[in-house]
Amino acid sequence: MKKTTLITLLLATLFVISFASCKKSKNKDLADSELLENEDLSKTPFDSTLVASFFSKHPLLKKYQDDVKSLYLKHEFHYLWYDKTGINEFANVLYNKVNNLAEEGIETMIPYKSEFDLIYEPQNDSKTPNIDSELLTTSLYYFYIDKVYHGLAPSKSDEMQWFLPRDKQSYAAYTDSLIIDPSLIKKDKKTLFSQYYLLKDQLKKYRQIEKKGGWDSITIPAGFKTLKIGDSVQAIAQVRKRLFLDGFLKNDSKSGIYDSNLADAVVKFKKTRGINGDKLLYGSTVNYMSTPVTSLIKTIVVNMERCRWVSKDIAKSKELIAVNIPAYELTYFKNGKVLMKSNVVVGKTLNKTVIFSAPMKYIVFSPYWNLPSSIINKEIKPAIERNSNYLAQHNMEWNNGRVRQKPGPKNSLGLVKFLFPNSNAIYLHDTPSKYLFSREKRAFSHGCIRVENPAELAEKIMEEDKSWDAEKIYEAMHAGKEKWYTLKNKIPVYIGYFTAWVDTDGNVAFYDDVYKRDEPLAALLFEK
Repeated sequence: MKKTTLITLLLATLFVISFASCKKSKNKDLADSELLENEDLSKTPFDSTLVASFFSKHPLLKKYQDDVKSLYLKHEFHYLWYDKTGINEFANVLYNKVNNLAEEGIETMIPYKSEFDLIYEPQNDSKTPNIDSELLTTSLYYFYIDKVYHGLAPSKSDEMQWFLPRDKQSYAAYTDSLIIDPSLIKKDKKTLFSQYYLLKDQLKKYRQIEKKGGWDSITIPAGFKTLKIGDSVQAIAQVRKRLFLDGFLKNDSKSGIYDSNLADAVVKFKKTRGINGDKLLYGSTVNYMSTPVTSLIKTIVVNMERCRWVSKDIAKSKELIAVNIPAYELTYFKNGKVLMKSNVVVGKTLNKTVIFSAPMKYIVFSPYWNLPSSIINKEIKPAIERNSNYLAQHNMEWNNGRVRQKPGPKNSLGLVKFLFPNSNAIYLHDTPSKYLFSREKRAFSHGCIRVENPAELAEKIMEEDKSWDAEKIYEAMHAGKEKWYTLKNKIPVYIGYFTAWVDTDGNVAFYDDVYKRDEPLAALLFEK
């Protein structure tokens, strides 16, 4: 009996010990599983040698290898796109951004897109870190940065004869801030020149119009003449529909009569094409209206690329003078506000005005015009051979082996010039040929920029100098004796080339491509 009882007690004890041991083991497995699930994988390093092997397998992304390696060196080869829940928010935001590059005006193939898509499929086990997924996401992050923020290589913009300085900044600090707060990539509008984001909004608008079918070309009847309010032709209904689709009219009455409501819309349209805004409807205006929406989209995309070539810090300038060649317009900014605008005349096709920037240092009243050697050799010397009195008749003289025109109202530089010394020998100046400013297309100069309102520009620039006023400026301009004024603060002058531009009210204007530079750039941008 005692023996039986002893055996029973021994078996019971073994059972209790075994049960306790199993329970303890089970609890340990649960704890380990929970610990792994809650582990922050961004703290997990990976083998640094895997970077090189990744790019061997993904040669289309090899141009970003140095950037990727530098990024991970800085973060000691820890995972950037994973946290304790798996793929993090920043990675998902980036995935959407890369797959919507068209919204940024980028038409390109995404390298290894199918592999990239596979990482972010909902059914994929995205909690386990994968080195190829990690490095592919990082590489495509730099691909996105390259396409959206850098744009074409500087060598390509040089080919486009664009010599404004480009940003050379590193995006390492920007990357760090995004890792901390991924939402910045969705709302940041300070990474690029502000005009870029205004054009991006217009791109969205015109792509929506395109999806709905766009608009038809307007049929101009034979013998079309200028139309005025009250006239009626079949094309009027087409014009009305076209302006309605583009937002210049609130509704489409389908009327074929040219009424005042339509005339007001025509005036608005003309302003967006740099046309004098009267209420008459011309055949040339109708031709502009017939431009397909796909062409306008291409123009917007081309100019978004140009915005990538402009420093975002341009707006920080206390003062700034900007000239847009296709718009034939100068704008003077001060403290971020438009102080004045003026029509300008730019270089003709054979003497293109150069796209560059330089600081304005001097204003010269009653200036001499020192003729460039090219003009002396091509124009002046042949004229002297034909007419020995040519120089005297044009108020010119020889000066140290060069020809110059004396100050005065007939001087080709007018009564004042604004100098920003540069190797292109380009400057702003007055002109005696005032009639040219009434032309819609104003490419007539040898390369310099003629200003319609030079006296006003001088007054605005010098308004903080109490020793000068409008009367003294007028006297200096008409003195017949050259006088130099040195600016106390240099003013940056930017000469740019934008065939699409959005104003502060959100209205986009399209300008003629006077130097035919849009198509060569579009060919680079839409190259597959």
